[in-house]
Amino acid sequence: MGETYGYIRVSSREQNLDRQQIAMREFGVEDRRVYADKQSGKDFQRPAYRRLLRKLKPEDVLVIKSIDRLGRNYDEILEQWRLLTKEKGVAIVVLDMPLLDTRQGRDLTGTLIADIVLQLLSYVAQTEREFIRQRQAEGIAAAKARGVQFGRRPLEPPEGLEQVRAAWEAGELSARSAAKRLGVSRTTFAKWMEAGPAAEKVQI
Repeated sequence: MGETYGYIRVSSREQNLDRQQIAMREFGVEDRRVYADKQSGKDFQRPAYRRLLRKLKPEDVLVIKSIDRLGRNYDEILEQWRLLTKEKGVAIVVLDMPLLDTRQGRDLTGTLIADIVLQLLSYVAQTEREFIRQRQAEGIAAAKARGVQFGRRPLEPPEGLEQVRAAWEAGELSARSAAKRLGVSRTTFAKWMEAGPAAEKVQI
């Protein structure tokens, strides 16, 4: 058997890798052989993972905490699993799923079981994500139908807008100067000018 490596991942820099690092140490993976990414699992173009791939040799073992730490795209997970186990000859251990341990049962039956379990887990994970996106879209559509407004609330025109408008229209103020006087960006000022005088809502 070759060397044992670990791969850990979280989706953003704000998230913590400690739980996965502890799992690697408990399994016996040396810290120097653990590769970590703080990046989305939507694809496999991650720097630490790419370095790990170049390092792995036949008979090495790759340890991951759970299958979604490897990635989140169903088709790409299966492709990476094939690349690692079939092309590179690497054994994979998924700590949260003992059936996905290709160190043992390397015969045809063991390989078939691991492949079936992997495909099922990957399919369920991706289907759940699609359901979540669908529910989110349906929720947004229902809220819009009730009149709920999304996005940033429009900035209320301030008191004195019409005086500034008159000066701008008379050529006494540039758009930049008018916006600065009102304390807004040129884009906001331009929108107010396009909306016309009815846009002003004097604040008491």
